[in-house]
Amino acid sequence: MPPFRYAHSTRPRWSEAARECLAALGPVPAEARLGFVYATDHFAGQMEAIVEACKARTGVGHWVGTVGMAIAATGREFLDEPALAMMLAELPETAFRILPNLNSLADLLREPEAFTVGGAPAWFGVVHGDPHNPLIAELIEHVAERTETGFLVGGLTSSRGPAEQVADRVVSGGLSGVLFSRDVAVATRLTQGVSPLGPRHAITACERNVVHTLDGRPALEVLREDLGPGLPRRPEGLGGEIFVGLPTRDTDMDDYLVRQLIGLDPRSGLIAVGDYVEQGQPLMFCRGDAASAVQDMQRMLDALGASLAAEPRGALYFSCLGRGAHLFGPDSAELGMIARSLGEIPLVGFFANGEISRNRLYGWTGVLTVFT
Repeated sequence: MPPFRYAHSTRPRWSEAARECLAALGPVPAEARLGFVYATDHFAGQMEAIVEACKARTGVGHWVGTVGMAIAATGREFLDEPALAMMLAELPETAFRILPNLNSLADLLREPEAFTVGGAPAWFGVVHGDPHNPLIAELIEHVAERTETGFLVGGLTSSRGPAEQVADRVVSGGLSGVLFSRDVAVATRLTQGVSPLGPRHAITACERNVVHTLDGRPALEVLREDLGPGLPRRPEGLGGEIFVGLPTRDTDMDDYLVRQLIGLDPRSGLIAVGDYVEQGQPLMFCRGDAASAVQDMQRMLDALGASLAAEPRGALYFSCLGRGAHLFGPDSAELGMIARSLGEIPLVGFFANGEISRNRLYGWTGVLTVFT
């Protein structure tokens, strides 16, 4: 099957960028029924005009996407500059369904048919969420439950302007995207940007997001023990380098949610983390550095490449804003790893304010999805 068509532009005006991308796509095949579009937040507030231009020029009526502080294309990442990327997927219209914007849990009940594709339950989904919605993690979980695989991929909009998403039209405030039938073949993997420092511990006393004890000992004492001699032992020396990993319980993968270490109290031995925790929950400390990120990225790419049963037609990549040049270095090193491992396949995506894989909201991760 033919590869998807894609294009990107760094023209400073949205109209110029859209015109350049649409020209680069060339003649649009009749089988192209779905478009993906991502723009840096330089074009936030102008997505409606961009989508209308895409529809008018291509004749493709269905588009999904969002804005980000940075976006991705094949082998390239664009940060803090005007940029636009789009990709056309040649898929039967019966193989996908646009997921309308869901702002609340009540919205899940109003349109039960929204979670079916071709009369059957959806198989898989690509979604974009608004980070300002306090229910976004629950919305992700509930939409995933309505798919046969329980699997979504995507990310939360990252924008210094309007948090615009595209779901056939420009929307905001909730969760939106596209759901696919089982006829659409995809493979997806997740990579973490950190590596564990020590063993898993059990939370033995806590309150909301504050951990009092781990394995029956003061939490800060356990952290200092795991740090060892090679890392800062004083609380003020840990910022941005040490994180908390919360291992997931209902998966057979060695998977964990990365959360910020947001507070330490040397007098009481308490630590505060960027999520609510529960007694009995496992916890481990992690280190975030370039070497760990590169090693795990390559592990993910090797595993994904080995799982592909056919040649890739196109790909979507959703990475954390804290990754990219901040973690992998300049010259689009993170996107370059994908191109070197899988070839220069058509790819678009963005750098998110939180990444979505399966039914969870992650941080410090990259989520790569390949259509075959």
